[in-house]
Amino acid sequence: MFDDTDSRLLAALQKNAHLTAQELGELLNLSPSQAGRRRQRLESAGVIRAYFARLDPLKLGLAVQAFVQVQLSTHNPEQAKSFNRLISTRPEIVSAWTLTGDADLLLRIYAQDLAALNRLIHEVLLPHEAVSRVHSQIVMDQPKADAPLPM
Repeated sequence: MFDDTDSRLLAALQKNAHLTAQELGELLNLSPSQAGRRRQRLESAGVIRAYFARLDPLKLGLAVQAFVQVQLSTHNPEQAKSFNRLISTRPEIVSAWTLTGDADLLLRIYAQDLAALNRLIHEVLLPHEAVSRVHSQIVMDQPKADAPLPM
């Protein structure tokens, strides 16, 4: 589906999504129109899903990052859907994964402070009928930032 030029284009866009067709063409030794057509083809194919800005959470007042493991008390489809709807409505929960092992879900959360994280856990997550237990881990440091996908 991809050739080496597509891989180089994707790697470049992961580092800087603002590259123009002219700049991409120069990086890839293509004309701007060829580079633009390749980008458009990868967008149409769904390989490039979106473009967005990476914001600094500290500068936005989000001083606490945490990972919260959630163990469900039941895997009843309706209760699981209800819990998934709940987490999708909470802006503090920036991503969620279903897992194998002890925890059923892993949530990545950004909060203003520990009190806000505590409220989210004790007033929102734990009261849900599908939740039996949560285990939170506070991020102390992030020695490697979210990186581009390997190409």
